[in-house]
Amino acid sequence: MTVSLVVIMFELTGGLEYIVPLMAAAVTSKWVADAFGKEGIYEAHIHLNGYPFLDVKDEFTHRTLATDVMRPRRGEAPLSVLTQDSMTVEDVETLIKETDYNGFPVVVSKDSERLIGFAQRRELILAIKNARQRQDGVVSNSIVYFTEDPPELPPNSPHPLKLRRILNLSPFTVTDHTPMETVVDIFRKLGLRQCLVTRSGRLLGIITKKDVLRHMAQMANQDPESIMFN
Repeated sequence: MTVSLVVIMFELTGGLEYIVPLMAAAVTSKWVADAFGKEGIYEAHIHLNGYPFLDVKDEFTHRTLATDVMRPRRGEAPLSVLTQDSMTVEDVETLIKETDYNGFPVVVSKDSERLIGFAQRRELILAIKNARQRQDGVVSNSIVYFTEDPPELPPNSPHPLKLRRILNLSPFTVTDHTPMETVVDIFRKLGLRQCLVTRSGRLLGIITKKDVLRHMAQMANQDPESIMFN
């Protein structure tokens, strides 16, 4: 990079007498930059702006498992999920207002917690908004279902709302015994924002990119809470 910069500047100026000063200036600039840090200006701005970024140059060789990183952890509130055919429009809207997650896992029921898909937050908001404006009979008490066929409802029930078209039926999942080295590699190569953790089809938790970065900092003997995200 240093030699290339000198050659480019020499071609722009066209003066052979400037090649030595340009080379000295470029080498001095590189030494000063290396003294402040090895990362480039783009990586520095990523950290300053708080973007969750997984650098491919950072290796992870610790023997931890997905169950050590996933949320919810012991003592925390249960994971916010949607059920396939037992929640009303009002229940979904309340869940969206009370949380700031980018999406929600969809399970058969809160008792079985068998995973069937993943619904993005923005798509849920748009789908409910459009249904209220364009579909007759959709009210706050309408049942939201993510299955092909509507659930059996009592007579005189409000018209149900079908949201299967916004459901991701194949979200990326790992088991709770997957090594974190594999999980980190998956996040890097696929650019995932979150990954669901399951065991025999049953939802156990979720791992986000921020969770991965905090865990990597903890394994590097750093304070994971010191990492700030925008």
